[in-house]
Amino acid sequence: MTAATVLSTKKISLPQKELLLNSGIGFVLYDAITIEILKFNLAESVVNGIFTSKNAVKAIIESEINISNCFCVGENTKRLLQNNGLKVVETAQNASDLAKKIIKGYKNEDFSFFCGNLRRNELPDLLAQNKITLKEQKVYKTHLNSKKFNRSFDGILFFSPSGVQSYVAENTIDQSVAFCIGNTTASEAKKYCDTIIVANKPTVENVIVQAVKYFNKK
Repeated sequence: MTAATVLSTKKISLPQKELLLNSGIGFVLYDAITIEILKFNLAESVVNGIFTSKNAVKAIIESEINISNCFCVGENTKRLLQNNGLKVVETAQNASDLAKKIIKGYKNEDFSFFCGNLRRNELPDLLAQNKITLKEQKVYKTHLNSKKFNRSFDGILFFSPSGVQSYVAENTIDQSVAFCIGNTTASEAKKYCDTIIVANKPTVENVIVQAVKYFNKK
């Protein structure tokens, strides 16, 4: 049987490549999106900051803003915050779950949401419905880096909704299996394909593990 080949819509590290190599799965790598850190000014210190991506954390680290309490999505985002000396008080696997934690435990607090230009609506909408004050600050911009592939892949690894949008701008998913980092990415992929597998944890490694499990079963 011919070995499966997957496309990763994000360049991955050597240990992550080895997960695929050791399982006999071929792979092609490219960055479906590029991130531009924006310049912004926040004079005052921030009491409660919300982060739904590592890109927002990187922008804040560069700006050296003082944030007392951080609320974030994903273990990798949490780790990046903590590694830079920031205190994380709540973490969730997705933005909706984080909003629910904030509504339940911090209803009388004010928040600053550090986000990108393509941020999704779930978290700000839920907080607005519950009359929680949210100040939004765009700190990075996502650029789609679309590329035409004159071939098909057994699987495609997607790490963000914008990564899906970038890929389908020049290609079709067709019969490929879409392996997605989370439910918001999966929701976008569902517009273009039928077979979708969502990672158990929102990490690059877990997306790769799901692909390895799937193709090694076949």
